[in-house]
Amino acid sequence: MIKLFEYNWQVRKDWFGWCGEINPDELLKKRTGGLGYILPTLYHIAAVEYGWICGGIQGKEIYIPPFDEVASLKQVIDFSNRCHEEVAPFVYGWSDSFENRVMIDITDDGEEEAHAWGEVMRHVIVHEIHHIGQLSVWAREIGEAPVSANLIGRGLFG
Repeated sequence: MIKLFEYNWQVRKDWFGWCGEINPDELLKKRTGGLGYILPTLYHIAAVEYGWICGGIQGKEIYIPPFDEVASLKQVIDFSNRCHEEVAPFVYGWSDSFENRVMIDITDDGEEEAHAWGEVMRHVIVHEIHHIGQLSVWAREIGEAPVSANLIGRGLFG
């Protein structure tokens, strides 16, 4: 599981680099599907990872600013980096003994839902991969090559 988090972090960093080469107007232009915007999608990816792992599983008091407080590429990168500093130690400290521990999530409707930590961690992984696919479609729509989503060749496995 750790390697898949590392994969997501590499790909996210690559997308931030990609964004730096694109006309900034394209990052906030309305698009079809998902959250509908490139930069807010990258912000959302970091916020969801941080929220589930630090706020949900670890039960820490966290603050996730609204997007309009971090609405530039630099600010979203800085936000993602701050989140990563808190998330990474937990990911690297993952133990099989954590797999079936339970956290309680409060839904938007105020209902309590129990989730196993292992399920939450895998949800976070696939959530990012899902949104990376959306970013790839939007890149092609503006005539740009997307960041490679290939796991092979990233140096993650010896």
